[in-house]
Amino acid sequence: MKKLFLFLASLFSGNAISQNNFNLDEVLKNEKQEIIVMKVYDFLNEKSKFGEKIEHLNSSQKTFLFIENLETQFYWNPSGDYANETADALIKIGAQKTAEIVRKANSEFNDGKVPKGQTERQIEFEIIEEKADEIWQKCDSQFYEYQDNLTELLIAFIITNKAEFEN
Repeated sequence: MKKLFLFLASLFSGNAISQNNFNLDEVLKNEKQEIIVMKVYDFLNEKSKFGEKIEHLNSSQKTFLFIENLETQFYWNPSGDYANETADALIKIGAQKTAEIVRKANSEFNDGKVPKGQTERQIEFEIIEEKADEIWQKCDSQFYEYQDNLTELLIAFIITNKAEFEN
């Protein structure tokens, strides 16, 4: 039993060390682009306490996180707090087509602005859902056509802004 405990403790302590010592150069050596994006995403989520401490991230890191959160239940979840910023983040990485889709979806909210607070956003979502559903369905379909390769664009953005992702 003691050996099992020591083994499990070593796994957890090793994981904690690797999370605290994020090595971007090692991450970028990965041949699978999806793995690169996932590891950077995990690092930024840990650093920002899954978005609750977004102020711990610099501008480039926020850009990355906003875009990666786009594929979650965007308006319903806390990631929707940054729906308005997400379109701008997409423009920063060169994803103009996806930015237009996000802007069109966002425009269904009152005054074209998505409420920052999750509760307020969910209330407004439920009020406008029936009217907005057709537009949102079209936007959803267009989004999943992946007209912009977000994975490639995000990796290029990381490389261009490498110093901002190393800490």
